[in-house]
Amino acid sequence: MTEVLTRDSPVRFLKGVGPARAARLLRLGVQTIEDLLYLFPRRYENRGVAAPLASLQAGSFSSAVASVVAIERKPTRKRNLSLVTALLSDGSTLAQAVWFNRRGLEKILLPGSKASFFGKVDRRGGFLQFTNPEFEIIAGEDGSPGQRTIVPVYPGTEGIYQKWLRRLVSETIGSFPGDLTDPLPEFIREAKGLTPLETAISQMHFPTGREEWARARKRLAFEELFLLQVALAIRKQGYMEDTEGKPLTWKGPLMERFLAEVLPFPMTGSQERVLSELARDSSGNIPMNRLLQGDVGSGKTVVALIFLLAAADSGFQGVIMAPTEILARQHHRRLTDWLSALGVPVHLLVGSLPSSRREEILEEIASGEPCIVVGTHALIQKTVRFGSLAAVVVDEQHRFGVLQRGALAGKGDHPHVLVMTATPIPRTLTLSVFGDLAFSVIDELPPGRIPTVTRHLHDPDDPRLMKFIAKEMARGGRVYWVCPVIEESEKLPLMPVIRRHEILAERFPEEKVGILHGQISPEEREETMEAFAGGDISILVSTTVVEVGLDVSEATVMVVEDAHRFGLSQLHQLRGRVGRGSSAGSCFLVGRPGTDEGRARIEVMCSSSDGFRIAEKDLILRGPGEICGVRQHGITDFRIADLVKDRRLLEEAREDAFSLVRSDPSLSGFPDLRREVFRKLGAKLRLAGTA
Repeated sequence: MTEVLTRDSPVRFLKGVGPARAARLLRLGVQTIEDLLYLFPRRYENRGVAAPLASLQAGSFSSAVASVVAIERKPTRKRNLSLVTALLSDGSTLAQAVWFNRRGLEKILLPGSKASFFGKVDRRGGFLQFTNPEFEIIAGEDGSPGQRTIVPVYPGTEGIYQKWLRRLVSETIGSFPGDLTDPLPEFIREAKGLTPLETAISQMHFPTGREEWARARKRLAFEELFLLQVALAIRKQGYMEDTEGKPLTWKGPLMERFLAEVLPFPMTGSQERVLSELARDSSGNIPMNRLLQGDVGSGKTVVALIFLLAAADSGFQGVIMAPTEILARQHHRRLTDWLSALGVPVHLLVGSLPSSRREEILEEIASGEPCIVVGTHALIQKTVRFGSLAAVVVDEQHRFGVLQRGALAGKGDHPHVLVMTATPIPRTLTLSVFGDLAFSVIDELPPGRIPTVTRHLHDPDDPRLMKFIAKEMARGGRVYWVCPVIEESEKLPLMPVIRRHEILAERFPEEKVGILHGQISPEEREETMEAFAGGDISILVSTTVVEVGLDVSEATVMVVEDAHRFGLSQLHQLRGRVGRGSSAGSCFLVGRPGTDEGRARIEVMCSSSDGFRIAEKDLILRGPGEICGVRQHGITDFRIADLVKDRRLLEEAREDAFSLVRSDPSLSGFPDLRREVFRKLGAKLRLAGTA
């Protein structure tokens, strides 16, 4: 073991590890001593409550306490293979335990010693037999003290044995790193009765009882949530202290003309409320940072456009970033149609743009002339420079990471930022990922919108489905048919887009059947979508590239093949592509789910159209990273905390964290806390300052 044990010391320097075992531990995510201390058990076995030998069932994994009657090593017919056999007794029944190639067992399990055995039970020659069991000595003939009865079971990997890993963790806890200080302020720890860090880590690994384990878990979960909330509070404090934002003018001439002459429908009360929140936040010097949630079809794009018009009315530039080129082109087309009469330039900046046109747009953007720019990731390239960017909209924010959003906002001088999502986000996840932003919700659909009906079918070639599709197309409706893969695969027995396109083209020879997927060129994708929107294509067979934002009001049918393989939020997005006009939408989820999780997804979708209820269920089934797209940044990769189970704890942590940062924005009075926040989350959240 190293002379000076620090949290960052590589585990290979620990006694008994070395390079080979260190490489195996790395497969478990353990590289440093801190990683080892935070490699918590996946479950525990209470080996103090052991079954009588007579009650053991062959084929089960069981625990039993027995004395060693005799033990011997025997050679086998195979070279270099020996067999150790122990005869066991609990006073009324005999059993045996066998191990292969285990050296030195005869010197440990001496006749007369008592031990707890755990492993698979078989029946051999009339005897119950443990095969390669784990064991813990409880007492020898001299009545030596017993070992732990609650035994941790860690994540496994080849070449790492549980007993060895338990001993390594125990020894490491015994020489706790001096630089692994407790980051929680003492007054918070005392007020909440939280266990000290060293005690909590020890009890998480080797609990003396359920209550002690629960206290340890609560303390460590609170710490994870508290550190994140402190980081978010620091980010928000940075916004509040920044007085360099550009105030926007609301109700200017462009906005007034748009509302009076261009907008073809009245806004809902929910849209009006959100606009007043945006106006309040962006009318001052403090840059606005707001998250807008709204279910599919609720009218977020109109709200975003009015926000961008406020920038144009104020003599500044506005930008909207979309996750796909298809969606960016759709936004550009719609905004151009709406704003052409107002004389507001709307530029499109995407990766497939010809270089000559791209250079022209870059010059116009750099000039600082008021305009609106629509684009994809191409907007955050180094060559893109805005002359007077004051308003940023990030559409479908779950497709972008924190750093990508920050890169776009960095193109301006502290612009006002609005991030939007049609994926409803549970409150716990909102507080965890977007806790530094203000929240707005459009919770009202436009009048006359009829909820889409969702049904489950087992067979994609069901005659009832084909008849329904034919009837809808005869009425002028259009059909999306979504498959999970493009081409056939030997590993996954899924219907590919290409084959389904062929089948439907044969089934409906009088209709035009289009195909859309990621391997098609941007030009072809654009032509296909325009043909579908214009009615030249009646059925569009596609991968999930149609998931986000596409708006074809005549689309009335969505068929999702192998639907149980999609996440709930993704299914909800796909369903939102239909029923956006005056006609009702129908969604068919097709497939035979083979797991409880797959069946649960189908059941939730068929029973609810409430996006927030669906998102809560998705959080339970899939976890936070998949829903919000934050896994790549590790923001919600908690070791202990659970956003479903720990809702109340999150609320407490948030209240304490924001209160602390308000009273001490630089955390000058809490250096250990500041150091830990910046060490763990500084880069992920781009916190200003240094630890």
